[in-house]
Amino acid sequence: MKILIVDDENLAISRLTRLLNDLGYDDITSFDNPLEAIKDVTKNNYDVAFLDISMPSMTGLELADTIVSLKSNIFIIFQTAYSEYALDAYKSGGLAYLLKPIDSEELQKVMIRVTDYGKSAATDKKIVGKRGDKLYLIDIDDIYYIKADLDEVIIKIKETDVYVRRKIGDLESLLSGRNFFRIHRSYIVNVDKIKSMKSVEQSKLQISFDGISDIVTSSKDGAKDFREYIEKRSL
Repeated sequence: MKILIVDDENLAISRLTRLLNDLGYDDITSFDNPLEAIKDVTKNNYDVAFLDISMPSMTGLELADTIVSLKSNIFIIFQTAYSEYALDAYKSGGLAYLLKPIDSEELQKVMIRVTDYGKSAATDKKIVGKRGDKLYLIDIDDIYYIKADLDEVIIKIKETDVYVRRKIGDLESLLSGRNFFRIHRSYIVNVDKIKSMKSVEQSKLQISFDGISDIVTSSKDGAKDFREYIEKRSL
C-alpha cells in the first residue's frame, strides 16, 4: 500500500510514519508543503493520503479537494488536534478522522477499514460514497442514475442519494462495458433500470425507472445517440 502524508509539522510526520511502520507499512512519502504534495500526486499514485487539516498555506480540506480531483481513487484520512473540524472533514469525503496525538490502536482500525474498502471496491466493482457521516459501498447494479453536481456526482440508489467526489466522466469510464449510457452531459442512466421512455420537446427523451419515482430528461443529442444504442442492442 502506497501512503502519502502531508503535515506542516515535521514532528507529526515522524510520529505518524513511525506508527505506520510499526503496523507494517513502509511505502510512505511525506511533505510539509501542500503545494509540493500536489505536484507529486500529479506524477504518482497513492492508495491513501493522511492530511493535516490546519496548515498555513492550504487547509487539509482544500488539499483533499485538489487531490481527489487529480486522483479520485485515493482514500483520504484527516488528522488534526481540533475536533471541531470533524463534520467538515467528512463532508470533504474523508474516510476517517484522527485526533492528534494519534493513537496506535485507532490508526490500526483505520488502516483495516482502508484495506477492507479497497478490497471490496476492487473485487466487487463497488463505488465508495457518502451521505452525511454515513459511508456507502454501492453495488454498480444498484445504481439507477448518476447526476453531475459541481465537483462531485450524486448516485441514485433505491434508498437514497449518495455523494461521490468524482467527475461524471471518470464514472463514465469506470462503467464502460456495462449497460449504462450517458444521455446528457449531466446524466448517466442504468439502462437495465429503465421502466419507460417518452419523447418530449425537441426530440428529447423523458426516462422513468422501475422502483423509484424520479424522472430524468436527456439532451437532444443524447436522445439521438441513445435511440441508436437501443436499436443496436435489440438486433
